[in-house]
Amino acid sequence: MHMADALVTPAVAGTLYAASALTAGWSVRKVRLEDNPKKVPVMGVMGAFVFAAQMINFTIPGTGSSGHLCGGMMLSALLGPWAGFLTMIGVLLIQCLFFADGGLLALGCNIWNMAFYGCFVGALAIWRPMMKNGASRGKILLASVLGCVLTLQMGAFSVTLETLLSGVTELPFSVFVAAMQPIHLAIGLVEGLITAAVLIFVHEARPELLWGVDKTAEGKMSLGATLGVLGGAALVIGGGLSLLASSLPDGLEWAIGRVAGTEELEAAGSVYEAAGHAQEATSFLPDYAFPGSESALGTTVSGIVGALIVLAVLVAAAMLFRFFRNRKKATA
Repeated sequence: MHMADALVTPAVAGTLYAASALTAGWSVRKVRLEDNPKKVPVMGVMGAFVFAAQMINFTIPGTGSSGHLCGGMMLSALLGPWAGFLTMIGVLLIQCLFFADGGLLALGCNIWNMAFYGCFVGALAIWRPMMKNGASRGKILLASVLGCVLTLQMGAFSVTLETLLSGVTELPFSVFVAAMQPIHLAIGLVEGLITAAVLIFVHEARPELLWGVDKTAEGKMSLGATLGVLGGAALVIGGGLSLLASSLPDGLEWAIGRVAGTEELEAAGSVYEAAGHAQEATSFLPDYAFPGSESALGTTVSGIVGALIVLAVLVAAAMLFRFFRNRKKATA
């Protein structure tokens, strides 16, 4: 559901940049107050995992469309809404700058649509209340599916609102909504099942990693082993399974194609040109491939390199923002 620049005006894009930046600042403050250094490696590993998982588009049968994981619900169930939101920003930022996935002008919109709802609505309205009296496989499955469906519907509706406010006449609001919501309902159901599978694994392996869940239960694996499995899965998914991704248009592209007759819209103007040139300058593997090549090796390299970059950037950001700044003081 990565929006392209042509779908939003600079005014709408700037507003969503500001809203996302304010939420990010608030999230940094909340994570620093938590002062939990164990979250740093989890942010890095799970950010890499979500990056890799998003490379796999799964076919939605009978529609001619595909979908992919967003990841906000998964991240917030493990990290809490604030650290989860910051992790999603890291994923979306790397996708945008280095792989030209989603427009640079539209990055604030993509952060809001794909990260805000999953991390805050999913965690605070769905996950935390359902896990209040303890977690179980059934509760994790139900919370994952409900959370992913609800938050993806909200994100899809936000896309239609942003195009409406941007005056994109090729996408009449009522018609665009009628195309966006049903396809993202199907995508949300699949994402919910994937999210549940990952979270159930974590619950069995290391239940203390789940946010808002009783920390006294014992797991079957050490923290290092659990993160090792998830990190290894990220490399396998990004470097290998990504080659099996569906080539069908994702839900947003599919909806645009049905309404406008083309999957890609164009916009003219100096702001769009500047954003496009800036993105071209930074994206060394555009569309997760070697420039000018259709070699499958480009996808493999993109998946592995991208996952490692996300991990490194998130750990570096945690160090920069001093997410464990009070550790020595607390020890003393």
